[in-house]
Amino acid sequence: MEQCVKKPKLDTSIKEGEAEILVDNTNVFYNPVQEFNRDLSVAVLTTYIKGIKKQPTETSTEKQDGIVILEALSATGLRSIRYAKEVKGIKQIVANDISAKAVESIKNNIQHNGVENLIKPSHEDATLLMYQSRKDKFDVIDLDPYGCPTTFLDGAVQCVSDDGLLMITATDMAVLAGNSPETCYLKYGAISLKSKACHEMALRILLQSIASHAGRYGRYIVPVLSISADFYIRVFVKVFSSQIKCKENATKIGMVYQCTGCESINTQPLCYKKPSGGYKLASLPYVDQLCKICQHRQHEGGPIWLGPLHDQHFVSNLLCNLDEMKLATLKRIEGVLNVIREELDVPLYYTLSRLMSTIKCITPSMLTFRSALLNAGYCVSYSHACKTSVKTDAPNEVIWDIVRAWEKNNSVKRDKLSNDSPAIRILKTPMTTNVSFDIHPLANPLSRQNKLTRFQQNPTINWGPGTRARTRIDLENGVENSKKIRNQNKNSRKEKPRSTNDTEKIKPL
Repeated sequence: MEQCVKKPKLDTSIKEGEAEILVDNTNVFYNPVQEFNRDLSVAVLTTYIKGIKKQPTETSTEKQDGIVILEALSATGLRSIRYAKEVKGIKQIVANDISAKAVESIKNNIQHNGVENLIKPSHEDATLLMYQSRKDKFDVIDLDPYGCPTTFLDGAVQCVSDDGLLMITATDMAVLAGNSPETCYLKYGAISLKSKACHEMALRILLQSIASHAGRYGRYIVPVLSISADFYIRVFVKVFSSQIKCKENATKIGMVYQCTGCESINTQPLCYKKPSGGYKLASLPYVDQLCKICQHRQHEGGPIWLGPLHDQHFVSNLLCNLDEMKLATLKRIEGVLNVIREELDVPLYYTLSRLMSTIKCITPSMLTFRSALLNAGYCVSYSHACKTSVKTDAPNEVIWDIVRAWEKNNSVKRDKLSNDSPAIRILKTPMTTNVSFDIHPLANPLSRQNKLTRFQQNPTINWGPGTRARTRIDLENGVENSKKIRNQNKNSRKEKPRSTNDTEKIKPL
């Protein structure tokens, strides 16, 4: 008589997209804020597969019967299950995790969703698995680790196929945003700077790291979409093989210089390409020791990726495909992608509030400031990473001339400014640009006119990346007993020490 195998008791289930995962509250990591991440990945993957089918190349012909995906750090298997159920054109998905409990959860969820024919569970070290797959490569590799992804990049760039897609997340934003530049250098090989453009700089540091790893093996990257959202960044890059193209990395990677006073930004590539062919080194010093704008010292950061963050043709196709998808965060995806389609292809940005606070002046409307740049003959856009961003191809001198022109109509009390402050030095500099604040017809972008959901919503109770080895399910329904909540007022709950006047004797230990 066969012995019945008792299935583990599962307390609840979570539905997202067309997938449903079983949860036993002991070994499952699920963060609902990341639904935008997973929805966007489904949309990108769908668009990528459609693009393969349209390309008449040897590489695409090999993938006509379906692509092979590796989700290297799968946890519950939710992302793999969503790919299997929502994306057409997939041959196989390897859902891997180093945790035995996670793999058991993956197996249960695969069976529960009926996708055994598409998803293969794997219990392996992710890096070792990728090194072992360098011959039989994956078409798509999804890396969504807790924290920094760089330990997986060397294996990933070797085991992804030509014209393959890497989808990589980083959640260690404090490191990437300049709070710990020495740690950033250890992890990513770049110095981060504290800047209002820190979220875009984080994207460019990660892309630089991926490009550097790929270049060691004669491969180069083409970013198709780079997103800063919530508490993380997510990049989607294609990988190709070409020794000649790899050399162009030196023109797409460079240093960034930021003034410690007015925070003006300058960038310089490591090399320049000669019109006649070949490369030449950059001339130094690119910037003076003291800033031209306010005479304060400058910090050097980088190297960072100076090339495009997005492939606008891919972004347009992605927007066209959204109508065919049922995604919970569809409106937000549509809004963010529309802002990205309007983004200028220039490195980094300023924020309007910071520009004006430097000279202690009231802030004009975004429409007014954008109009001044357009009237001066320059281009301007938002960055999807910040709703008060000013991304422009105008030189720093022009930007500060516009700030000076605004201050003339909204004077600040200069007697309260110290003589060596950035503000007084900026305001004392003569203007060289004719500035007009007349509203320009292109100052109001279409994404704003159409009232799209362009920037992230206010944080929810699930905000943040969570902790490494804990269940994170639904805080609003009280599934997790938060350590933060348990520790509230803990000091007041402690017994007060007895005074010397207490009549009760304390026994010696």
